[in-house]
Amino acid sequence: MTPKTKEPGKEPNPPLPSPSLTLRREQADYDVPDLLPPALDELGLTLHPAGSRAAREAGVRALAARTLAGELTPRELAFRIHQRFGHDLPLTERLAELDDEYDFLEYGDGTPAQVDADVLAEALRLTAAARPLA
Repeated sequence: MTPKTKEPGKEPNPPLPSPSLTLRREQADYDVPDLLPPALDELGLTLHPAGSRAAREAGVRALAARTLAGELTPRELAFRIHQRFGHDLPLTERLAELDDEYDFLEYGDGTPAQVDADVLAEALRLTAAARPLA
């Protein structure tokens, strides 16, 4: 058996690509909590405290943006938000209601396309609220 030769320029665990994150993956569990805030600041991003309302709202807006980009269906967005937050987060109340509407379509006169359009309008509202006005 011949030993594997290392390709030039290929390290087994290359450093992560950021001046503030020059560490090996093995060190990540220990060093990332201290290095993440300045690295995100360097990139112009905000670090929300885990579990905070701001973090939850940022996650909701990210899912809404993914839906508008076609990565999630409107039904998936409404379901995920309703499953995660129920009717407890004011920002997501309308999406939770729309998820309920999907569940009751067979009993009313609405159509999936109508509910999809309402979910997409809500996703647009959520993402527009996150963008600063120019």
